[in-house]
Amino acid sequence: MDPNMADDVNAAVRNPSPSSPRRMVVGISGASGAAYGVRTLEALRELGVETHLVVTRAALLTLSQETDLSPDDLSARADVTHRLNDVGASISSGSFRTLGMIVAPCSVRTMSEIATGVTSTLLTRAADVTLKERRRLVMMVRETPLHLGHLRTMTALTEMGAVIAPPLPALYARPASIEEMVDQSVGRALDLFGLEWAGVRRWAGMKGPAAE
Repeated sequence: MDPNMADDVNAAVRNPSPSSPRRMVVGISGASGAAYGVRTLEALRELGVETHLVVTRAALLTLSQETDLSPDDLSARADVTHRLNDVGASISSGSFRTLGMIVAPCSVRTMSEIATGVTSTLLTRAADVTLKERRRLVMMVRETPLHLGHLRTMTALTEMGAVIAPPLPALYARPASIEEMVDQSVGRALDLFGLEWAGVRRWAGMKGPAAE
């Protein structure tokens, strides 16, 4: 028996609660916005959620262009890093229980592959598993402008149970830096899993003179 599987079995004996374990799959694809994936991993670590990371080759190229982080630096932010072509990894099976999966950022290519169900990498396979197990799949799609094909793909994914959550800036939070804008988007995405992270600035109603 796989040692990891043995650990899961023992945990199930100690805690028979039907609630899902505090672990999440994090996919990072090649769209612009590598910082969203990095901050997602950091936020989940702060929240005590075990992370299982899978990264596309294009995402590593984007990481090198947009940040000063190396692939090893990225992996160090995750609890477990899976190889992109390891279709036998734990996250490729629905029996491996998680809170769900977030793809941050999500390229249109990755989004389109998930929508078809014809998956070619561990990232898209893990997303397909998340959908079939009726778990939360949040996709921070990074593309604009959108043509009709993109919109139809988003509609199909929404009908399948995914949540399309483009990382749009919340200007009401008065972000003072790109980092604060990234944190707000990441925190709002984590809200969708019922996880409350300190990086989010919550709307508390209008300030100033009372509305008429």
